[in-house]
Amino acid sequence: MMSDWGSFGWWGMGFGMLFMLLFWVLIILGVAALIRWLMTQSAPSRGPRNKTPLEIVQERYARGEIDREEYEQKKRDLKQ
Repeated sequence: MMSDWGSFGWWGMGFGMLFMLLFWVLIILGVAALIRWLMTQSAPSRGPRNKTPLEIVQERYARGEIDREEYEQKKRDLKQ
């Protein structure tokens, strides 16, 4: 009776190894996610740089939000 693995037999040992493997995979993925999160928090923002007002007006004109007259007026106002 000493070699009896309970009612599961060899299956119990197989499930135990499977859960141990799953446990370590989750631990490793968690550590990798933590490292990645820490790297993004400490890195300078890689987002779009601050645009100048003239660049914003140029983009609005390019998208057709303002017409040529309004674009020229805003450009003159900004260059003063």
